[in-house]
Amino acid sequence: MDRRRFLKTLSGGTIALAGAVGPVRAMAGPKEGPMGIVQFVQSTSGKWDPKLYAQLLGAANAFKEGDVTVGVAAATERKRAQARKLLAATRLGEIDAHPPLDDGMYRALRAGLDPRAQASCAGWTFAELKRFLLRRDEAAIQAVMPGLSSDVIACVVKGMTNDELTAVSAKIFNPLPGSTLGARDHLGARLQPNSPTDDPEDIRWQVFDGWSYAVGDLMLGTNPVSSEPAQVHAVELALQDLIVTFGLADTLPHCVLAHIDVQAEVERRWPGSTALWFQSIAGSDAANATFDLSLERLLAHADARRGRYGLYMETGQGADFTNGHGQGMDMVLHESRKYGLARLLGQHVAAARGGPPWVHVNDVAGFIGPEVFRTRDQLVRCCLEDLVMGKLHGLCIGLDVCSTLHMDVSLDDLDFCLDAVAPARPAYLIALPTKIDPMLGYLTTGFQDHVRLREKFGVRVDDRMWAFFQKLGVVDGQGKPTSHFGDPLWVYLQYRRRKGDERPEAEVRAEGARQMAAVRRRGVHLAEGHGATWSDLEPGLAKEVRRIYDDGKRAIWAEFDAPFRASMTGATFLATRSIDRSDYILHPTTGEVLHGASLASVKDLRARQDGAVDVQIVVSDGLNALSINNRAQFQPFLRMLREGLTGAGHHVSPADIVVTSGRVRAGYRIGEELFGGLPGRRAILHVIGERPGTGHDTFSVYITCPDGGKWGRTGTVDHDITRVIAGIADEALAPRLGAESTIRVLRDMWGSGGKPA
Repeated sequence: MDRRRFLKTLSGGTIALAGAVGPVRAMAGPKEGPMGIVQFVQSTSGKWDPKLYAQLLGAANAFKEGDVTVGVAAATERKRAQARKLLAATRLGEIDAHPPLDDGMYRALRAGLDPRAQASCAGWTFAELKRFLLRRDEAAIQAVMPGLSSDVIACVVKGMTNDELTAVSAKIFNPLPGSTLGARDHLGARLQPNSPTDDPEDIRWQVFDGWSYAVGDLMLGTNPVSSEPAQVHAVELALQDLIVTFGLADTLPHCVLAHIDVQAEVERRWPGSTALWFQSIAGSDAANATFDLSLERLLAHADARRGRYGLYMETGQGADFTNGHGQGMDMVLHESRKYGLARLLGQHVAAARGGPPWVHVNDVAGFIGPEVFRTRDQLVRCCLEDLVMGKLHGLCIGLDVCSTLHMDVSLDDLDFCLDAVAPARPAYLIALPTKIDPMLGYLTTGFQDHVRLREKFGVRVDDRMWAFFQKLGVVDGQGKPTSHFGDPLWVYLQYRRRKGDERPEAEVRAEGARQMAAVRRRGVHLAEGHGATWSDLEPGLAKEVRRIYDDGKRAIWAEFDAPFRASMTGATFLATRSIDRSDYILHPTTGEVLHGASLASVKDLRARQDGAVDVQIVVSDGLNALSINNRAQFQPFLRMLREGLTGAGHHVSPADIVVTSGRVRAGYRIGEELFGGLPGRRAILHVIGERPGTGHDTFSVYITCPDGGKWGRTGTVDHDITRVIAGIADEALAPRLGAESTIRVLRDMWGSGGKPA
């Protein structure tokens, strides 16, 4: 097809993407092959047009809501097909010569490529690369992988169907050294024993529970409620105790998922207490800065990992733009660059260890919400794209096939998604007693889902841990469940025996049963036994999970009620730009900016305060107004917080601010208006309803306290200088403890210059 005819197919001479793109001028010229994206951009504009380039690259993506927000999604399937046709004709070297975003991280990723492998395929078109990946064997693909840039890897997955992505992913394996984790025909599990209060008993019993189902071979990894070094250390010790007691120190690492700087501080203060180090990573220098990270610091941390284990990283499509750093680049490109960063960090870990890197990545697909994507089909697409991109980067990559309660993905939909991605052979999946995380309040993979997937797809856990599960007695020599399968009390008995406890079995079991009951009262729903098959939840627990799911859905749509509003005597009531609750949920950025009239109210409040206030309490509904409407837990917290702050010498505003449809960043904008340019340190304590679906109605406190100069630089105050006290509720982190923790953290931040200590 000549250029004139090709251009005429583009929507009658116009490319209508998410952003406005002008008419495409047809070019006269000799007949030649299909035009690639780079030539198209140059011929259309007469000069290089980076915006058009970014839009065409984004238009080639499968549809997701996040790309619409960035402004690069194609309006129709026809236009997506047109963009993919352009991309298929583009040469790999042309993409590398025209990076859609050029920053220090990109240049470091480029420098880490194998130049010989890169040169060997630079002249291929993406259509040729796709055919190569589909037709050639793993050895041939592994030979070129070190030369494939992150941008090239992102672009090739854009043109693949789900079946093609599955086929490519199912032939590439990057197992962790010294194990079968990530190897062919294996499916591991990151056991995630999260506690609403960092309670060691909650954590310990979830590990006993997982091991009773022969689940938990990759790592024991806990998301902490508190990132204070002493608390992180306490959780590290709880995990380490289990590993040492069961003789798994050379087999299974532990990890507490605090910021990597905090983990390094814990290791410095308590040498030998940490094993695997964690960090969430982003796709650009600017986006990583939101996590208070720089490339130099990450590389320094990687160089420091000289022990048996290295780094564990988490990623997820959409995190960059939701943190304000989309930078005009689509979600797939951002995500691929995260894997490029993981590959680069792995190279440094390998150099430090003098051998292959013990590095793996977890793609937390679906954690953010409907602003990224909404449906189960989009979740499957995201998982398949990310598996292929991670594997082509040479990484051992697993999945957190998850959703939040404000997405259109149900408990049953998650089973559909797991069955759809399992044939693509992820290295591992997350594992919890049920599909509901008791601390984070999102939906993911339960222990018995792993049992079902192992049976259905013929996959198995790491060989070393399978031998441990056989020795533990939960599976027999043929791999069949024993009478102890699904019995966490049996695992607890083995734990006590290894501790030298010689009491009668009945006495130890009775003690364990009391502990399990206490764990369950705190909202951690331990699994026991099974339903009709080994892979079904016990019917009573299955019913309880459904109830919590339904309650979580109710909390998502709740709003401040009249009794709460009446109780906030003297408060200043504000609203954001969200039109209604639906707008707030589906378009989160509308909840980050104040409505014009509310902005005027904040200016008036500033005038009345006249610089005399150094702490302002802000209360927002967030995603769980029920936690704030519950006056029995919220009002005592507010009273104790105010009394504690005053007792510590702070000048607290007598007028609290209440925000309807408020997101976390709305608090930053309030701080800018109230405190910008004032002398000294000033704090916003933003209390916000969060984490519906945990079984509790919880709120969190976001603590931010820079000086007035930083507050005065619009847009510079963000998550990187904020600390969080999460999961406050009567049944979780008690309001009294939540208030005390908030005051203690504020004191530490105040003394360290306003940054998290």
